[in-house]
Amino acid sequence: MKKYEDIKVGDREQIIHLITKDDIEKFVSLTGDNNKLHIDEAFAKTTSFGKPVVHGMLGASFISTIIGTKLPGDGALWFSQTIEFLLPVRVGDELTISAEVVKKIDSDRIIELKIEIKNQNRQIVTRGISKVKVIEPQKELIVEGEQTPATSYALVIGGTGGIGRAVCSALAADGFHVFIHYLSNQKLANQLRQEIINKGGNATLVKADITKLEDRVNLYHEFTRYSGNLKVLVNCASMKIPRISFEELEWSDFSAQIDFHVKSVFEISKLFLKELRMAKAAKIINIGTLATDKPNTEWTHYITAKSALHGLTKALAIELGPKGISVNMVSPGLTDTELTSDIPEKVKLITASQTPLRRLALVKDIAGAVSFLASDKADFISGENIRVNGGQVMI
Repeated sequence: MKKYEDIKVGDREQIIHLITKDDIEKFVSLTGDNNKLHIDEAFAKTTSFGKPVVHGMLGASFISTIIGTKLPGDGALWFSQTIEFLLPVRVGDELTISAEVVKKIDSDRIIELKIEIKNQNRQIVTRGISKVKVIEPQKELIVEGEQTPATSYALVIGGTGGIGRAVCSALAADGFHVFIHYLSNQKLANQLRQEIINKGGNATLVKADITKLEDRVNLYHEFTRYSGNLKVLVNCASMKIPRISFEELEWSDFSAQIDFHVKSVFEISKLFLKELRMAKAAKIINIGTLATDKPNTEWTHYITAKSALHGLTKALAIELGPKGISVNMVSPGLTDTELTSDIPEKVKLITASQTPLRRLALVKDIAGAVSFLASDKADFISGENIRVNGGQVMI
């Protein structure tokens, strides 16, 4: 939460939300407002609106989100609101909710915020003025000679993938408070979080499209609401790898892989650099692939991107080492996950037979290597690529 003294007139924050049919159904279930204008297409066609209109207060509810999580954040007491509904909102609209500090009342530690909600066409659909009292928590009394236990935080990008889930579970078992990043599979993210909690661990969910600047910034803000101390950052998000012959490849195919596997890692690592520097012996761990050492045909775009990630890993290890941050990579062989479910069973059997250990990698094998690199036992290891491939490639 921002301190009142640090808030200045002109400070701005914003969030973005895509309105879905599921949002409408949840709002109706919660409030009981089943007005046909909002939910019945046939009825809406008989009105001047032509089609269903989203509840005005559904969109306005995100004012609470931006006040409670962004400006000023946790502990904010929102006590007054003027509001104008200017244009209808429809399912499929992307709303940008912005808040700007326009006034401060020092005697009562109150800020006034100009609120604007715009659609994807930059039209203002809702606006108003919010009044918020900034309430800061009292400092906890610490008995002399007594120390509060330090919590180590780990952020796992791609936490709901096959490898990501195993990494989250392993780091939680190691005592880390794990931030589980996900994009679309909230149900799976919730299940993973509950599994960790049931085993005595700690986990928090953070949602973001890591290829979008706005989402990356929101991810950063969500993490820093809880802590400014990041011990371990694991970049293991994955995407489908379409097999494309070189003759059919377009530069856009390269760009998609490079943006996902290199640019996002670069941007996220840079975004959290301050927080990593605050931790003692912080770790960045990237996930590579056996394919950079043992290339597959028709994976030119993917192999190029992962090779660039390997180069980024080594370059960052040199530059960030003096800042107390080690940077390493874990490169799995063919691993039994959802991402490899489309690979023919015959290919998997041949791969296993050609592996000295005579099997494919399991997600726990990859998670074990990440767990080791995240531990104090690996404090003097940096710039390395740990190959978890059962001996297929030995360098």
